[in-house]
Amino acid sequence: MTEPRHIPVLCDRVLALLAPALEEPGAVLVDATLGLGGHAEQALIRFPEMRLVGLDRDQQALRLSGARLADFGSRVTLVHAVYDELPEVLADLGLSSVQGILFDLGVSSMQLDETERGFAYSKDAPLDMRMDSTTGQTAADILNTYAAADLARILRQYGEERFANRIAARIVVERKVQPFTNSARLVDLVRDCIPAAARRTGGNPAKRTFQALRIEVNAELDVLTRAIPRALSALAVGGRIVVMSYQSLEDRIVKRVLAEGARPNVPVGLPVIPADRQPWLRLLTRGADVADEAEIEENPRSASVRVRAAEKLAVAA
Repeated sequence: MTEPRHIPVLCDRVLALLAPALEEPGAVLVDATLGLGGHAEQALIRFPEMRLVGLDRDQQALRLSGARLADFGSRVTLVHAVYDELPEVLADLGLSSVQGILFDLGVSSMQLDETERGFAYSKDAPLDMRMDSTTGQTAADILNTYAAADLARILRQYGEERFANRIAARIVVERKVQPFTNSARLVDLVRDCIPAAARRTGGNPAKRTFQALRIEVNAELDVLTRAIPRALSALAVGGRIVVMSYQSLEDRIVKRVLAEGARPNVPVGLPVIPADRQPWLRLLTRGADVADEAEIEENPRSASVRVRAAEKLAVAA
């Protein structure tokens, strides 16, 4: 693959949410999940005085986005890092704070499109699923080594799979016959474990299992739980954060952290809120923004997106 193929999800809405923080000369935007650089490219065009710091754990993504953003020269700094490492990245760059931060969570279009990465259950491929293919355990490692109870836990917790125990028990039996290496065998196993009535709705029955394995391989929810508070600490007063989630587990984490910062830190019913107990975040979306029908028709991967955003009003107490 030589050319980026994806369409950035809800790009106009994302840039509108970030705009008040990025219009001043010298503003810095951190794209914490750079991917193929679609949002970053449009931000650099729209805000000509802005500087970009792009993070990604996927070195292939960094190579492709680097080529895409090359014409912006010194305005762009790309770093191979996981997004919970944002404070260390900024410290290394001599930045005490930034004006905008964007998270576009989940698996990227490039990772889905590259069959050999093993993210897509619709194609037979090695069971890898690492976003950083240079380090860590693969999905096959998990399937072939985890105890049945641990497999069931991640399927239930990260995939919200009702038949987690049944699938986990079957995996343990089948791996004794032959270790798992490719996705097609796992897809068939999951389908066989789910009753026919439950297979009639909800798309491919392996979807939840693949989501759970991907989250476990990349420690996505643990990383996100650390990353959002760290990002908010790195945000300048008046700065803005936008987070794009594609499944409910991510969205719940983001919603909780942003809601906590947008509530006054006082007992319920206190008639006067002291200045030092005022909310230090202002929510910029009513609930979560979603894609409309036109966006979904143009870009089907936007169908599940939930966008939340906030402005930093003060340093957290």
